[in-house]
Amino acid sequence: MSDSRRQRLKYFGADFLSASLAWMLFNVLRYYELAFYLGFGQLSDYMTYRVVWEVQLCIPFFWMGLYYFSGYYNRVFGKSGMEDFFTTLLSVSLGSVVLFFLIVLNDIPHSFEVYYRFFFFLFGMQFCLAYAFRAVVTAGGRRRVRRGEWVVRTLIIGGGETVEGICRRLSATGYRVQACLGEDEIDSRLSSILSGEQIDEIIVAADSTDYDRLPSLLYSLYECKCPLKIVASKPGGPLSRARLTNIRGLPLVDVTDNNFSEAGKNIKLWMDKIVASLAMVLLLPLYIYIMYRVRRDSPGPMIFRQERTGYRGKPFMMYKFRTMFVDAEENGPLLASDNDARVTPFGRLMRKYRLDELPQFWNVIRGDMSLVGPRPERKFFIDQIVERAPWYYLLHNVRPGITSLGMVKYGYASNVDQMLERLEYDMLYYENMSLAFDLTILAYTLRTVFTGKGV
Repeated sequence: MSDSRRQRLKYFGADFLSASLAWMLFNVLRYYELAFYLGFGQLSDYMTYRVVWEVQLCIPFFWMGLYYFSGYYNRVFGKSGMEDFFTTLLSVSLGSVVLFFLIVLNDIPHSFEVYYRFFFFLFGMQFCLAYAFRAVVTAGGRRRVRRGEWVVRTLIIGGGETVEGICRRLSATGYRVQACLGEDEIDSRLSSILSGEQIDEIIVAADSTDYDRLPSLLYSLYECKCPLKIVASKPGGPLSRARLTNIRGLPLVDVTDNNFSEAGKNIKLWMDKIVASLAMVLLLPLYIYIMYRVRRDSPGPMIFRQERTGYRGKPFMMYKFRTMFVDAEENGPLLASDNDARVTPFGRLMRKYRLDELPQFWNVIRGDMSLVGPRPERKFFIDQIVERAPWYYLLHNVRPGITSLGMVKYGYASNVDQMLERLEYDMLYYENMSLAFDLTILAYTLRTVFTGKGV
């Protein structure tokens, strides 16, 4: 079992125990405040009552579900006491309000003031126990880091005195430098190091004078599928679009993470799956009709499959209703254009209303895609884009989407120049990701679908 998974299980256990204990103590208070109305002679009779026990068993799972959607379990290392305090405070505040209205208001106290005591006791007990239990787990993790039992195995790209200073700072925070590579050694030694050493993270210590060619370097390293950070010695450029972290005063730009909150990531993931599942059920008659029309329109398969590059640069198979004649790309990859002779008559109608994208709800359920995100491209075109816009790799930090800001504001691209123009919209989305922004893009998409302004 990995260190991160073991630490995450400890947080699970701590939260389960603290929630169980807090609710048990809250039930004791409820008994003494409502003993006359409840009709139980002794505390033990009340605590062993079937309904009380059923709720007692369910409450910890409610809290753990809330903590999951708050993003608390996403990152288990590097937590601080202040981070634990504020994330716990926000989660417990929300959860206490929900439980108060769902459960506590059903009680009939002898005085309205009892409700105040119930709420503040529930909130205070849940917060104090949750924070205390989490603090113990976090402190234990920090001790193991200091003793060198838990380390982040790191590969440093760069050289000179800058790298020596970085190594000294990192060694005090649980990082272990496994190897250092100069930029001129990447082609000859990188593959052997990655195959021979377990590397958890790559840090690039590029000099500020190298920023012009830094994006090309980053894209080559991105294919290593490791978290990638750059020492932020100079602001601006494509690095300004990535998340900034700080380790012992060392500013690092995390180019394999996005600016979406941890809570937003989890909520978006599950809302995507729920909406996609409902859509596939509700639109089943439309699916059947479209498949019938595709088959009648031209010979060939009803569903078109094509490999695209997705999250973290991982290739996946994307599904669409076929809009072109079979063997439309027998002479090589080619983007569709206006009045493209390869597009079937019904395919042209589908593209206008975006109906060809409907099978991608299955990609969303599988986790390959999201409802909203940059459109996935083929590697053939990505290689051409990267030559002129190397920061394109940042879009691989999020799941590609069925719809995107680029699609609703720009539309289909028929050549690489247009893809680069559309890329500006995708970068704008990347820099401003939020659930509210996703809802706005979905609203624009629905307008496109119903008005037929998709071409």
